[in-house]
Amino acid sequence: MTPVEALREIAFLLERAGEPTYRVRAFRNAAAVVSELPHDELVRLARVGGLTELPGIGKVTALAITEALDGEVPTYLRRMRATEGADLDDETASLRAALKGDLHSHSDWSDGGSPIEEMAEAAKALGHEYWALTDHSPRLTVANGLSAERLRKQLDQVERLNERLAPFRILTGVEVDINLDGTLDQEPELLARLDVVVASVHSKLRMSGHEMTRRMVTAIANPHVDVLGHCTGRVVQAGGRRGRVRPESDFDAELVFEACRRFGVAVEINSRPDRLDPPKRLLRLAYEMGCDFAIDSDAHAPGQLDWQRHGCERAARCGIEAARIVNTWPLADLLARHA
Repeated sequence: MTPVEALREIAFLLERAGEPTYRVRAFRNAAAVVSELPHDELVRLARVGGLTELPGIGKVTALAITEALDGEVPTYLRRMRATEGADLDDETASLRAALKGDLHSHSDWSDGGSPIEEMAEAAKALGHEYWALTDHSPRLTVANGLSAERLRKQLDQVERLNERLAPFRILTGVEVDINLDGTLDQEPELLARLDVVVASVHSKLRMSGHEMTRRMVTAIANPHVDVLGHCTGRVVQAGGRRGRVRPESDFDAELVFEACRRFGVAVEINSRPDRLDPPKRLLRLAYEMGCDFAIDSDAHAPGQLDWQRHGCERAARCGIEAARIVNTWPLADLLARHA
């Protein structure tokens, strides 16, 4: 194990455990610094105790680097591996093993914390065959949403990365805001070019149930939409990215899920521990109404990609089988869904 590998794995496990961002960043920044140094120079600095003189290297990260250079698994990493959490039960593990990809996640182009390539490599390491990059659309300025011009530049970068990462595939995508009138916050021509469009409500979450239902159904009926993201908008854990608990939006779930079934839009099972959206009673309703689903991480950092296990657990508890989860499908079948 190289020092860079060790530091990145520690960061990954910290992200998955929901640890504070500053702690994760310390290890990712250290990995970036170490990756730029020649190996011989790194060894020399470790021998003379000079690692902490490097920018972004503190006592903890210096120790991890030194232990990795000595051929050991760093103590910090061993402790993280030993406290990863309980094993998945059989039903949850079966769904997790069936997943071939993730259809909702973010990079540092919008409000994520890592470059596209780093996110893709983490998805690949988790055993995925494909991974959708769905950064925010322009209206969500607080999340540095992508203008049409920036999205086109991102598409060019993804094309170059896919040439190198093949057969693994980065799917082009967007998490597009649903405007108040149900239209989508991106140019239709661009939406038509994308592999995956996740449509989500991020504003006016307390509007009346009648208005919210009309807003959501209008968006679902748009032929470019593939997935309805975190449909209730709830936040179940205080702290983290959203600060405080937030109740569910009010809408007619039967009408919304019937629209999803009719127009072939997957209902997202959002796996973020602070969201876990929709609640199980709505998951069961959507299943009974014949909807398909997408179990997504909504990751904003590499370690969060493994949060899909939370969505798999909730799907298993609601009796949702793998065949009804679109990201268990082979890539060709997934892309043909709205072709």
